[in-house]
Parts: sequence; structure tokens; C-alpha cells
Amino acid sequence: MTDQTERTHSEVLIIGAGAAGISVAARLLQAPNPPEVTLLDPATKHYYQPLWTLVGAGVMPREESEREQVDFIPPGAHWIQEAATRIDPEERRVMTEGGRALSYDYLVVCPGIQIHWDGIPGLNEYLGRNGVCSNYSYQHVEYTWEVLQELAKGEGPVRALFTQPAGTFKCGGAPQKILYLASDHLRRKGRLKEADVQFFHPGSVIFGVPEFKKTLDQVIERYGIVTNFGQELVEIRGDRKEAVFRWTGDDGETGETVEAFDMLHVTPPQGPPAVVRESPLASEEGWVEVDKHTLQHTRYANVFGLGDASGAPNAKTGAAIRKQAPVVAQNLLRVRAGQSLAHGARYDGYGSCPLVTGYGKLILAEFDYDNRPAPSFPFDTTKERYSMYVLKKDVLPRVYWHGMLKGRA
Repeated sequence: MTDQTERTHSEVLIIGAGAAGISVAARLLQAPNPPEVTLLDPATKHYYQPLWTLVGAGVMPREESEREQVDFIPPGAHWIQEAATRIDPEERRVMTEGGRALSYDYLVVCPGIQIHWDGIPGLNEYLGRNGVCSNYSYQHVEYTWEVLQELAKGEGPVRALFTQPAGTFKCGGAPQKILYLASDHLRRKGRLKEADVQFFHPGSVIFGVPEFKKTLDQVIERYGIVTNFGQELVEIRGDRKEAVFRWTGDDGETGETVEAFDMLHVTPPQGPPAVVRESPLASEEGWVEVDKHTLQHTRYANVFGLGDASGAPNAKTGAAIRKQAPVVAQNLLRVRAGQSLAHGARYDGYGSCPLVTGYGKLILAEFDYDNRPAPSFPFDTTKERYSMYVLKKDVLPRVYWHGMLKGRA
């Protein structure tokens, strides 16, 4: 229920009503003797962001990813449509943008990740025009498809550049997914041989799990993609259709190169939200400092963290949240009942990147904290499969809307 009254105290206060917050709230409210739960989030819309890769590739309209937030607030939960601005775990209090002081017995922190659209000079100015696109923006995701169509129907050579930022960002496979789909689209239109497709990555390897890296290397070779490791996008000169990259050599030498483009797909830099970064809950890196297995805060026993804002060293994906939510709900209820977490629920770092490698092709990369494969299916998921593409496109959205957000999956 939406609650715009002067509510001042909650037994369980959840900062963030995205995938993590709603999933935890639903599970808590389904428990025997459920606690009183309040969700704190200003959003009026809820998005299933994994579909944006397919929207940018022309597979489906972006509206398929959008729902009304009110329809997914769990029955029995209170919803305050404001953002948190300050967290005081000593006083057990959260301040909101509207000036409310909300006290709590237990706190769940999951406000997501902050995208820094202003972190690259020129990105805000040119996003959505002059060939500059990003599937991380609901507002501009359809422009990715517009640019791809223009590239495919033209004549002569074209240059398509795809970037990955340094540091932590959500959906680590997303920069590659559109890279492969764009290459496949150009191939299907007979334009790939004339295309110069390049990927710029500040790290040194295409994927951290060797079993999946092997297959991805084959995909890159198949499309003729040029990989540029140790290079990071630092400026966009959209009026000239130029991108500036900072590179770091093996000997530590640095420099910059300027690359012309017809298409530039940007994955923007990202980081912890200010409300977390500036709070006593933050780790040195600015994320919610939690035990990586119990997801309980390392210094405040009545606080839990999960999702993209968590400091647990897992991939920041929706699949990770699906495994984290039951752990947080169960362990919070154990603490509420005065029980130890020595035998509580544990999270093993599970993450999943459904790596779309072309139209009708997908590698389901599943792994744990130790970067070991953690397959959910009894077959080799390091191979490209049509069945896994259908899983991403048609099955997982239904699981999300009707299972995960309902506390059932």
C-alpha cells in the first residue's frame, strides 16, 4: 500500500524497491508471524533492464520492459515514495528527501547503483545523436537500433566502437552482448566484411571465467572483432564523431588515442549511490559492507545489504539478487528471533550473465565467488545454444515479474 502519512517507525525498513527490495519484502511478508515492512523508493515505474539489450538490437519494443511500480509492491507492505538521503545506523534512523526521519528495528539497504552519465565528457551532450548510444538508458535504448539499421543499409566501410568502463558496473556482460548482436546484424545484412568493429576494455581479458572465455574468443574471431585491452573511453567529441581513449601499456606507460566512429556504444561509469557511499555503512570502496555469505553488515547486526549496492564481491546481476534475496530474508528473520547466523542461510556468490552472442544464440555463464562454473542445467552451458536464447528472451522475464518479485523464485 502507498503510505504518504507521517509514518515514523518501521520494524523492517527497506531502502530501494527495485528487484532486491521488492523480492526481500515479498519473502518477509510471506513468513509465519511476518514483520511490518516499509519500502522507501520514489520510483513510479519498474523496469526489467535485462531486456534492454534485445531492445537495442531490434528484437522487441522497450515498453515490454516497463511496468507500474505500484502493481509490484507486495500486499501488506507500506510504500513511502521518497528517496533516502542519509543513513544513521547508530540512531537507527534514515532521513528522506522530504525531511522525514524514519526509525527502524531492522534495515535492508538495496538502492541499486549510480550511473554517472556525466562521468565521460561529451556523453550527456551527445547521447542519442551523432551515433552515440547506450543500452543502459531506457530513454535512449531504441536509438541503438536506429544507428544499427543505418549502418546496415549504407554503403562502404563503417566503424562501430563498443566500450566497457573501468571499475564496477551492473550487468558485466552487457557491453559484449550488444557488440555481438550488432556484429551479427551487420553479417545478416551482408555488411560485416566492410565493417570495422572494435571493443575497448580497460582490463586484460574478455571474461574472467576461463571456460566461458574460450567460447567468447571463438565468437570474437568469427565476427572479426578487434579487441583493445587496457583502453578506457575518457571523452566523446560528438560533433566530430571522435572518441578519445586512454591506454595503459604493459610497462605502465600511458597515453591517449583518438578513434573515429559511425557508431559508439557506451557503457557509462558507475558507482555506489551517495546515500550509501557517505554513510557509516560504507566500505572503503563505498558499497554496503556486508559479510559475503550471510549478507549481514559487518558492524551493525540489524542491517543487511544486497543487490548492486552491496559490497559482496559478486557480479552485479539480477540473477545474483535472485539468490541473495532469500538469504537476506531468512537471516533477518533469524536475527529477529534471537537466533545465531552460524547455521543461517548462505550465499555462495552465484552470478549469471546470459551472454547473447547473436540472434538466436546465447551462452549462459553461471559462476560463483571463485569464478568456477555453477551450471543450473544438466548440459554444457559454455556452448552457444538457441534454447538459452529463448530462456533469456521469453522465460526469464516471466520468472522475474511473476516469480521473483512475488517471492516465489
